[in-house]
Amino acid sequence: MAKEKKVEQITDMEQDFAQWYTDICRKAELVEYASVKGFTILRPYGYAIWENMQRILDGEFKKTGHQNVAMPVLIPESLLKKEGELVNGFAPEVAWVTMGGSEQLEERLAFRPTSETMFCDHWSRVLHSYRELPMLYNQWCSVIRWEKTTRPFLRSREFWWQEGHTLHETAEEAQAETEQQLNCYADFYEKVLAIPVVRGRKTEKEKFAGAEATYTVECMMKDHKALQGGTSHYFGDKFSRAYDVTFTGRDNKLQYPFQTSWGATTRMIGAVIMAHGDNNGLVLPPQIAPIQLVVVPVAQHKPGVIEGAQALRDRLAAAGYRVSIDTSDNSMGWKCAQYEMKGVPLRVEMGPRDMENGQCVMVRRDNGEKTFVKLEELEQKAGELLQAVHDGLFEKARINLEEHIYPAFSVEEAKKLQEEHGGFIKTMWCGDLECELAMKEKAGMSSRCIPFQQEHLADTCACCGKPAKTMIYWGVAY
Repeated sequence: MAKEKKVEQITDMEQDFAQWYTDICRKAELVEYASVKGFTILRPYGYAIWENMQRILDGEFKKTGHQNVAMPVLIPESLLKKEGELVNGFAPEVAWVTMGGSEQLEERLAFRPTSETMFCDHWSRVLHSYRELPMLYNQWCSVIRWEKTTRPFLRSREFWWQEGHTLHETAEEAQAETEQQLNCYADFYEKVLAIPVVRGRKTEKEKFAGAEATYTVECMMKDHKALQGGTSHYFGDKFSRAYDVTFTGRDNKLQYPFQTSWGATTRMIGAVIMAHGDNNGLVLPPQIAPIQLVVVPVAQHKPGVIEGAQALRDRLAAAGYRVSIDTSDNSMGWKCAQYEMKGVPLRVEMGPRDMENGQCVMVRRDNGEKTFVKLEELEQKAGELLQAVHDGLFEKARINLEEHIYPAFSVEEAKKLQEEHGGFIKTMWCGDLECELAMKEKAGMSSRCIPFQQEHLADTCACCGKPAKTMIYWGVAY
């Protein structure tokens, strides 16, 4: 992190974290507000980050046999209502179409808040035999949920995501799919976004409407609040029965398939901002950065400097890096501040003295460290330093996570720890809804997950004193 603040129009995160976040979203030209309240426009730089996320995730999905499809954006009300838990869970957020042109529609149409119903309706028509299973589908699209309070990337009335939907012959296969995709998200966060996660299962209260089980990856932001990074849901055969999705099994009898769904959204961009950003702007992990290196000529008015810088740019581009060059007449200070704001992982500088010495200077965005690089080592050093940026970001985020997990043995202690430090508060829990609600009411924290990596902190529930069944993480979340 740079020691001196270079961009005055960004509020300091220590002063007002929420405003700092909004300032970055707009000043780094990621989003702009739309004319319809609660909607945002993904600007080219923000969309380029999303495209890189899509490309990497889509490649991982395809490795495990998933295929992309496209479902309609509108869902008939009667179809949405077939599975009661789902419609009840989303009812407050559904936006409806009631007119078609100048005519009143006979049946209301919902803008999709999620697409389980459309996939089930489709499968009820096309699935016939066990030989066609599994059906491993994914779609990239936007959905609409009429959120009351919105914030760019974190909560908006329209957001972009991928939603995977799969059908399986057996419950065991569906459960394995659910776990596989959760691990896919966890690996993406850690290996691509440089954000460590806690993997676990949601409580019955917090699970997806209609699911038998919901699994989650939970992240820690710089303000020590939690962020749900991605979720994977196991449905059993509940939706199949509600929508009459059947197939002829190996025993030549009709059976109901087992279903999953899983999704991650542009919220991941918000996670990157809040996990890595600083008071000078974005700090982007190299794999998703639209520009991985920017070449900035020093004293570019002197003979040969621009040509030398362009040669660097061409070599880096030929090596497969996403690289840009700035030969504008803006000052060197302005350029440095601009690309720090944009979160470009490496800045490459070359001036007359560097040309004489057969070198350039590479400056890391994450810590400001400068490295003098011999020109014959340009491509290799670029790769090494980009990896060092990723590793440095991950290590900072890992420390931030691990140093803000606190054990507590009563609601009062949990509340005090949250107020003083934020972070995840881990306690033992009896599993009762009443205790989960009490923690929310008395300590202001929701359950984040029942982590897969369990610890035995005590024999009794921190809320009620009854015998404990499991350890659970609590937190204040976005």
